[in-house]
Amino acid sequence: MEEIFERLNGVFRDVFDDDSISVNEETTAEDIEDWDSLNHITLIDAVESEFGMRFTMGEVSGMKNVGEMAQIIKERAK
Repeated sequence: MEEIFERLNGVFRDVFDDDSISVNEETTAEDIEDWDSLNHITLIDAVESEFGMRFTMGEVSGMKNVGEMAQIIKERAK
């Protein structure tokens, strides 16, 4: 899981152009100033590219925080 969060931090920093971002399991859109619906799409696309996978629409709409995103990535990596 630690490696997943390290890679997610890189993606979030790139998408939001902010090197100070550090995500954890509890991080939500409320915690990142520029995380709006448009950036959410860009973020999902960037995460999918980084991990070589695709989220389902249900997964995307059901994610409540970065921890849930990381859990889905972890399950797909098995």
